[in-house]
This record gives sequence, structure tokens and C-alpha cells, in this order.
Amino acid sequence: MIFLDANVLLRAFVQPDDLLTQRFSLVATELLRRAGRGEVEITTSDAVLAEVAFILTAKTHANLPVPIAAGLLASIVQLRGFRHGEKRSILGALDLWTNRPRLGFVDALTAAYAQSPGMRLATFDTDFDGLPGIDRWQPGEAD
Repeated sequence: MIFLDANVLLRAFVQPDDLLTQRFSLVATELLRRAGRGEVEITTSDAVLAEVAFILTAKTHANLPVPIAAGLLASIVQLRGFRHGEKRSILGALDLWTNRPRLGFVDALTAAYAQSPGMRLATFDTDFDGLPGIDRWQPGEAD
């Protein structure tokens, strides 16, 4: 199993501008191709996915529209060799983020996890109000 850092995903997604970065891009792209064929198993963390989502959409970095960034991340999660215990939640978060870009990927990921049966979300953030399947806990309510 190979754990991916954000820079590996970014090298595969963002057009390189120098020779060293081009070499890294080729290596990263080939690793993802191999994972797509099921030749290697890869994984990463939610934190890495969130970092990549931020960099891909940040105006000072790649400045990609949310639907394109979400599509790139979904393409990784859907690879044959990608392993993660919460693939469904991640894909749900990417879908939610695509439909509500102002929510942000981290909050979309939080919402996707909080939509699990029996889960309540403790937050002061009203951005979660109106999202399907969210039971928001507020101070003063019974546990």
C-alpha cells in the first residue's frame, strides 16, 4: 500500500512548469495509472484530500472551478487500486461540494460523515442547516 501525500496528487493534476516538476508529474501520473489498473494499492487521508482541494481551487494557486477540482479528486477515489474505509463519504462530500461550492470541501466532508445514520453534528455553523440528513446539535439541547 502506498500512502499519497498532497504533492503527488498535485503533480498529477497541475501542469508542470519546469523540468524537475515535469519529471515528478510523469512519476505521479504513472503511479495513478498503475492504481487505476489495480497493479498497486494507494490511499491517503481526508486531510490530504482537503489540502489538494484547497490548492486546486485557491485563486493564488491552480484557481480551478470547484466542479473540475471535485472531478479530479473523485477520479482518484474511484481508482481500482484506491483504498479508503470511507470512499462513499468522500464521494458524497465531493458531490455536495460540487453542488454547493460555497460550503467548502472540509465542511462538505464534515456533512458527509455527519449524514451517517444516528449521527448528530455539533456545530455553531448554520451553513449545515437545510442539508439533507444533518441533525445539528446545538448548545442547551439534550445529548
